[in-house]
Amino acid sequence: MGETLIVGDGPAGLSAALLLAKKGERARVFGKDKTKMHQAYLYNYPGIKQIDGSEFIETTREQCRYFGAELYDRKITEFDKNNDGDEFVLTDEVDDQYIGDYLILATGHFVRNYSSELDVETDEAGRVIVDDHARTNVTNAYAAGVATRTQRIQVTISVGQGAAAALDIIDKEQNGVPNDFDTRADTHL
Repeated sequence: MGETLIVGDGPAGLSAALLLAKKGERARVFGKDKTKMHQAYLYNYPGIKQIDGSEFIETTREQCRYFGAELYDRKITEFDKNNDGDEFVLTDEVDDQYIGDYLILATGHFVRNYSSELDVETDEAGRVIVDDHARTNVTNAYAAGVATRTQRIQVTISVGQGAAAALDIIDKEQNGVPNDFDTRADTHL
C-alpha cells in the first residue's frame, strides 16, 4: 500500500482521497477548508439537482473520513523529495513533516507558487502540465483541478482529474485493479 499526500481539500483533492481510501490506499489531505466551492451553488453537477457548494464539500469530506482518508487542517509551506528522490516530503506551517510515495497537487492557483520546488513543468500561464491521467513530468506527482487550468473551470472537471490521479495510483499499487464500479448489495431492489 502506498501513501498519497494530497495538497488541497477542494473537489479535486477530495475526489482523489475518497477513491484512494475506498480502495484501501492511505490518503492524507492537507488544506484549510477555504475552497472557493464555499462560494458556489451547483445546478449542473450530474446526479444532483442542486446543492450548496459548502454542503457539497462537507458531504465529500464526510465520505472521505468514512472510508479512512485522513484530513489535516494544515497549510503546506514546503515541497521537497527525500535524499533518494523516491518519496515526497511536505512541511506544514508549524514545521511538521509528512512523507509519502505519491503527491497530488490540488491547491488551485496557489500550487503555482510551489511548482518550481518540485521541478513540475508549467506552461506560460503557470498551469501545471498534466497528461490524461493527471500525471506531471515528475514521477509519482500528479496535479488536478484549477492548478491545471486557468479557463473552462468546472467542478466535474476537477473531480474527474482527482479521480484520474487516484485510479493511476491504484493501478500502480494494486497491479491493475483501477476500476471503481460499485454494485448494490441486493440486486433485487
